[in-house]
Amino acid sequence: METTGIDFRPACTALAAVVTGIRDDQLAGPTPCPAYTVADLLDHVDGLALAFTAAAAKQPLPGGGAAPAADGSRLGDDWRRRIVGRLDALAAAWQDPAAYDGLAQAGPVELPAEVAALVALDEVVVHAWDLARATGQEYDVEPPAVEACLAFAASFEPPADGPGDGPGDGPGDGGLFGPPVPVAADAPVLERLAGATGRDPRWVPA
Repeated sequence: METTGIDFRPACTALAAVVTGIRDDQLAGPTPCPAYTVADLLDHVDGLALAFTAAAAKQPLPGGGAAPAADGSRLGDDWRRRIVGRLDALAAAWQDPAAYDGLAQAGPVELPAEVAALVALDEVVVHAWDLARATGQEYDVEPPAVEACLAFAASFEPPADGPGDGPGDGPGDGGLFGPPVPVAADAPVLERLAGATGRDPRWVPA
């Protein structure tokens, strides 16, 4: 997949719309990532937006090294404004063709920059689905981004059990890849992506 042909802006805008639609009384609710509440997953999105913006710019992540485990108690009162702003910055950073050159540091992992771009796009698209499902919102994202993520997810050997082996961890701890869930070949592409990354497309909060 030619990652430089993917515009991050629609996917980041779609995730930002989901984020702003989350009510305060939904923050303690469950998500398709069993170990994460809505607040925890928002904290994860906040951190990944910052990390992959730094990766695109070939700049060290503030604080260096791996991001701390997601913790919804860190959100603060301005989380909607802050996360939306960081998603805007993430989309802008990957508009620069130079972002795709050479190597990029994604947290503690160094990756070819084009691969880091796909990891970032996957994080945005899949976690937007997670949050939309968790909070009962509609989620609409342009097909090219979803198709790029599906091709990327399919490029990894599916884990038989537990967390995935790809750049993300399994959905149990807020990452991307877990044991795939069978989905019909003619299902909508977003449902196939959910299944490929270990989500049940029929998941709803208990």
